[in-house]
Amino acid sequence: MSRIGKKPVALPSGVTATVSGQTVEVKGPKGTRSFTASDQINVTMEEGAISVMPRGKSKVALQHWGMSRTMVGNLVEGVTTGFRKELEINGVGYRAQMVGTNLKLALGYSHDVEFIVPEGVTVSCPKQTEIIIEGIDQQLVGQVAANIREWRAPEPYKGKGIKYKDEFIFRKEGKKK
Repeated sequence: MSRIGKKPVALPSGVTATVSGQTVEVKGPKGTRSFTASDQINVTMEEGAISVMPRGKSKVALQHWGMSRTMVGNLVEGVTTGFRKELEINGVGYRAQMVGTNLKLALGYSHDVEFIVPEGVTVSCPKQTEIIIEGIDQQLVGQVAANIREWRAPEPYKGKGIKYKDEFIFRKEGKKK
């Protein structure tokens, strides 16, 4: 039994949801998002909450149950508060700045990296060594953060590179004579 799947997703004030068949559409102050559940799942709207139940006792239905409930919960959280990832840049001469709608990164290469920010995500640089990514789609925010981090992942000896703000870099000791 799914502990997460049993809990209905409560709709806060200012958020409306419509369930039509397997599609759940949620509207809130930050925008509109939708999710189409698997055929193994039954999605219903009752008393200001969305509940998700499996249609049978099959293994696939039980696997989709908790994930579908989490996806609906992420829709509600995205349109109310949104999602946010923070990146830090460590290294001498490494910096970031916004040029129009694109992100310009100086990461020790012979050229600057020009990162094109996709639609639905906002990127800002309050400092030259900080990047903040915000949006209503958790998957897209995380993917953009991973793509930026991929340009120069942190290395274990000096810790240079782009890392998540809360990430711990396991440091190694260098060679000894």
